[in-house]
Amino acid sequence: MKWRRTKSTHVDDMRSAGGGRGLGMPIAAGGGIIGLLVFLVTAVLGGGGGGGLGSVLDELPGAVPEGSSSGQVADQAQQEDADFVKFLTEDTQAVWAAEFERADRQYDYARLNMFTGQVNTACGPATSAVGPFYCPADGEVYIDLDFFRELSDRFGAPGDFAQAYVIAHEMGHHVQNLLGISDDVRQRQRAAGSESEANQLSVMLELQADCLAGVWAHSVYARGDLDPGDVEEGLAAAEAVGDDRIQEQAGMTVSPETWTHGSSAERQEWFNRGFESGDSSDCDTFD
Repeated sequence: MKWRRTKSTHVDDMRSAGGGRGLGMPIAAGGGIIGLLVFLVTAVLGGGGGGGLGSVLDELPGAVPEGSSSGQVADQAQQEDADFVKFLTEDTQAVWAAEFERADRQYDYARLNMFTGQVNTACGPATSAVGPFYCPADGEVYIDLDFFRELSDRFGAPGDFAQAYVIAHEMGHHVQNLLGISDDVRQRQRAAGSESEANQLSVMLELQADCLAGVWAHSVYARGDLDPGDVEEGLAAAEAVGDDRIQEQAGMTVSPETWTHGSSAERQEWFNRGFESGDSSDCDTFD
């Protein structure tokens, strides 16, 4: 996609500082775009709380050994990623600020935090293994930029618009938080009669965030900033992080009752629905 380097007042680069802010409630398994893997390790394999995403990723085919690329090249690539993330943080939220204004509502900008390895948040401590995630307790997004390499090399979803999908999805969670949708879902989950029912509510929340990412992608198309193949990259990313796809890659039995994000087909469908209409009212996954 066409983008420009821009200053962002809503991005904190903590990659060299380490740590983060405060401690609080543990991060929910469904918080990140592929944070469901943490849930799968505990719920499907019966593991404890210390396994995390890395233990599953290590078993995926095509894993790239650490340190396999030149450090200098890697640093340059990550700086490019950092600049792109700064642009996306501003661009996605400018779209939602305008949308809120049209609805006579106040949009509060989220902060995005780039970290390395581990971070402390208002939702509790987390490692890179969780993947990118949104913390509703502090209204901020967290990402280790190494995830983009994982998305490309291990999940087979390269390209800048695949990366854009990730950020747009997490900003979709911020929109849900501002509108009170996230709180409503958590209340309904607490009242759910079974774990599978609570998981289904999580799936609907995640698919709505995919649809909202598609609404933002429509705005990029409308202003003529999409390059050929961008939409395909976004759809490939949505497919790559489908629950069924991840379970298959991890050698697990595909178990829809354990899903927290939705299948590859569902994630593609809802992203595409938002992209085609550009209307957030078409993103009611709960109806």
